[in-house]
Amino acid sequence: MSEGTMQRRAERDQGVQQVKRLHRVLVCAAAVPVMLIAAGCSSDSGDSGSGSGGDKAAGAGATVPASPSASPTVQAAAYKSLPESCGVLSSKTLKSLVPKAAKSGKKGTSEAGTRGSCSWSSLDNNGVKGSQFRWLNVSLLRFESDTSRGTGEAQAAKYYEQQIQDAQSVAGAKNAKSQAVSGTGDAATLVRYDLKKKEGAFKQQTVVTRVENVVVTVDYNGAGLAGDKAPSSDGLAKLAEQAAKEAVSSVSAANGEGASAAPSQSASGSKAPSKSASPSKSATGSASKSASPSKSAAKKS
Repeated sequence: MSEGTMQRRAERDQGVQQVKRLHRVLVCAAAVPVMLIAAGCSSDSGDSGSGSGGDKAAGAGATVPASPSASPTVQAAAYKSLPESCGVLSSKTLKSLVPKAAKSGKKGTSEAGTRGSCSWSSLDNNGVKGSQFRWLNVSLLRFESDTSRGTGEAQAAKYYEQQIQDAQSVAGAKNAKSQAVSGTGDAATLVRYDLKKKEGAFKQQTVVTRVENVVVTVDYNGAGLAGDKAPSSDGLAKLAEQAAKEAVSSVSAANGEGASAAPSQSASGSKAPSKSASPSKSATGSASKSASPSKSAAKKS
């Protein structure tokens, strides 16, 4: 074999080797993008799965906003109105309690449908034999149900207790006694005591009654003046209780019920309370601002 032939073969073999090396380089170069693409796809798939899983996890863990709760409600007050304060007692009853009083009583501070009061004064002058004095006051206070203060009945029950305490704590009261009164409203208490004043010795009777969401307070006192003897405390108490029963009947009648002084059964829900108008805030405010009837009775006596 000639030298030229051998040289060409060597060159050919060298060329073949170069081609093989180039092929390997190209194959490797081609493989790199494929790997990158595969890695990229794998990464995207993982991210997508992670994102999807994250979204699902977020969806599962996210707090679903609660629907707005309904506004708080309170049971409507049973009684929506009050009778005219100076008309709660019949002329016959007034004749028994305050025989010498004017036909029309003296109307006190009032607010239609919420509160009212009326008073009567009687002086039976017997000349040199002395005089008999009587003073009567009837006050009415109605409470409306309110979400912040509770039901009208609950507010009335609280005020009822307050009125009893006020009657029991009058300065200068002697021989004070308290007793329950049956057959008058949902609850009734008589507070009685003696009160010595410069005009004479007064016998005070206070009957506090609650019927539904209304509190009725009857203050009644009497005295023998200018040497006349003091009236019977038991007799005055009986008349005060009679007035309280009649006043309760007037309240019930003003709200469309029969004029019955028997206790109602609102506590057990025997009758469906009427739907109240917008809550009245004046009842509680008026109660706190006004002087208690029993204290005013002591002042008037």
